[in-house]
Amino acid sequence: MVDYRKLRPGNIRSPEFKHLLLLLYWPVYGLAFLLLERGLKLSYHTVEIAFDSKIPFCEYFVIPYYFWFVFLAGIHIYTLLFDVPAFKKLMYFIIITYTITTIIYIVYPNKQELRPTEFLRDNIFVDIVKKLYNFDTNTNVCPSLHVIGSFAVLFTTWQCKPLLKPSLQIPIVISTVLISISTVFLKQHSAVDIIAGLAVCAVAYPFAYILPSRSAKAKRKKEKIKKDITTGNQQPET
Repeated sequence: MVDYRKLRPGNIRSPEFKHLLLLLYWPVYGLAFLLLERGLKLSYHTVEIAFDSKIPFCEYFVIPYYFWFVFLAGIHIYTLLFDVPAFKKLMYFIIITYTITTIIYIVYPNKQELRPTEFLRDNIFVDIVKKLYNFDTNTNVCPSLHVIGSFAVLFTTWQCKPLLKPSLQIPIVISTVLISISTVFLKQHSAVDIIAGLAVCAVAYPFAYILPSRSAKAKRKKEKIKKDITTGNQQPET
């Protein structure tokens, strides 16, 4: 477990804490997304396919939809405390995928027109969805950040041995799936947005998780060889 009580402004760039600098991406991304959502008026393309009309609206999916925030924040906290290498890979994945989506939102501004104007039921979950609709715009939807963020959590748990237990992986996988499909059942996204999100994940995965692991393994092997050579040279002659 990393002891962040030792963290000071002067040692933020030390090997023990420099991984924290990766967190600076979040405010930068937040400002860029806010500008896209509220500051720019673009010519948006509507994303929709025939299959979307066959997916019924279900307000109960607002539970996994909002659980996404806990899901994503939770993996950040866990890896920051217990698995810094996994945290780095998580942030590499976030940086790559969220940057790609931002570029797509700029190059191909998009929106969805799937939200219902009338609701068949009246309950607390519908009320929450209405508030979501009032707050959240219907723009910048493809690829889906909910899908990408959910799979970021799943992929990162694969890097953490304590989280590979079936008793943990099963609920994590279920959460990932429920969060992803919640976007279409709440009419926040088209099915196309899920597919696009998965495609972005597929592009980023090797660069965020596979290549860093290989690089770290090669570095350890090189250091071991160097240590063996040094140790061998220091052995006394007999």
